Amino acid sequence: MIKKLLIANRGEIALRILRACHEMDIKTVAVHSTADRDLKHVRLADESVCIGPPSSMDSYLNIPAIISAAEVTDSDAIHPGYGFLSENADFAERVESSGFIFVGPKAETIRVMGDKIAAKAAMIKAGVPCVPGFDGPIPDDPKVCLKMAKDIGYPIIIKATGGGGGRGMRVVYDESDLLESISLTKTEAGAAFNNDVVFMEKFLEKPRHIEFQVLADTHGNAIHLCERDCSMQRRNQKVVEEAPAPGITQEQRTRMGEAVSKACVDIGYRGAGTFEFLYENGEFYFIEMNTRLQVEHPVTELITGVDLVKQQLLIASGEELKIKQGLIPRGHAIECRINAEDPETFVPSPGKIERFHMPGGLGVRVDTHIYGGYTVPPYYDSMIGKLIVHAEDRETAIKRMRGALSEMVIEGIKTNVPLQRRIMEDTAFVAGGAGIDYLEKKLGL
Repeated sequence: MIKKLLIANRGEIALRILRACHEMDIKTVAVHSTADRDLKHVRLADESVCIGPPSSMDSYLNIPAIISAAEVTDSDAIHPGYGFLSENADFAERVESSGFIFVGPKAETIRVMGDKIAAKAAMIKAGVPCVPGFDGPIPDDPKVCLKMAKDIGYPIIIKATGGGGGRGMRVVYDESDLLESISLTKTEAGAAFNNDVVFMEKFLEKPRHIEFQVLADTHGNAIHLCERDCSMQRRNQKVVEEAPAPGITQEQRTRMGEAVSKACVDIGYRGAGTFEFLYENGEFYFIEMNTRLQVEHPVTELITGVDLVKQQLLIASGEELKIKQGLIPRGHAIECRINAEDPETFVPSPGKIERFHMPGGLGVRVDTHIYGGYTVPPYYDSMIGKLIVHAEDRETAIKRMRGALSEMVIEGIKTNVPLQRRIMEDTAFVAGGAGIDYLEKKLGL
């Protein structure tokens, strides 16, 4: 069993990992930038190490500094959280070659699943349904490109194989725009990801975003923990997540769950991960796998009763999964991401929190690192917390979230709480099943 864990992250996820460690009697090491010395998890950790100035490149993305911190504190393992280095294969490789346990999949698995073309090929081989399209890199020959797009059928989408988070993609509705779109996407991909390889798929116009949570150990066991609906998005960034997904039948859940569990075994997956799908007209289409813990993992925890962070640590320690397949979701859970940003313009709003009151009550959970007097720095992602509710059914969960949002007080900075209140009152959201483009259209973006 891991005895001492270095948490290579910040904010609410770092605090979430620390809390799991405390319950498992695992000592914790917090690494932090000079801007983050007052973070809650830094104060609560058994040890802390400053790894650099505020810039992420010089701190949370500084691999040598993180490895050095693990060495000087005699840590056994490193948990990357999400974001930053969590899906960096070079980091995972460096961690394990330095003699530490990486709490996540093997480096080679991260590399395969981080390359969209390779990931799609692996999923096709494993029998997971994928978006129709060309299964390799787009060639340089313009005539071949035009024929490929015509065979797939417009609209099509050009994607960067190394992209993610909604970046490195362009939709093409007409043949006259195809070649220029390919060129622009290649240029952007090369600049953003140092990899200009792009591929082509059919563009689904009104899909939902449905994802399946998985756990896999090093003994050949893999299970799924039901699905989540993450269709409320702005600029490909999730705003609201819920589980289980409205309108998904138990038969669909079982079929897709078995498919992703088998895929985990086929690719030799280790740890927690998420298979992301576009869902349209009753069909699922694989788009990518996140080889890490997800921001929205709490909704799965609440409907299954499984602590995903503890499971990550047990798997990383070499333990065999004790949870068996057959979990039936209990009730309904909804998560609202709370961001330090203007709710109308979405401009980040760093600054000092003058007053903070967390909502409470039955079935209400708040995952956050902020507190009254804390100063939100301008250097990192604007998410400052997550408000999660659980109830016996979706209708009650929405009502519970409305109440929790009305209780939440954050003064001194602007937040997106007013936007989340609007979403909880929105007729399409309440009805369930809105597509991934719904929120942007509603906001006029």
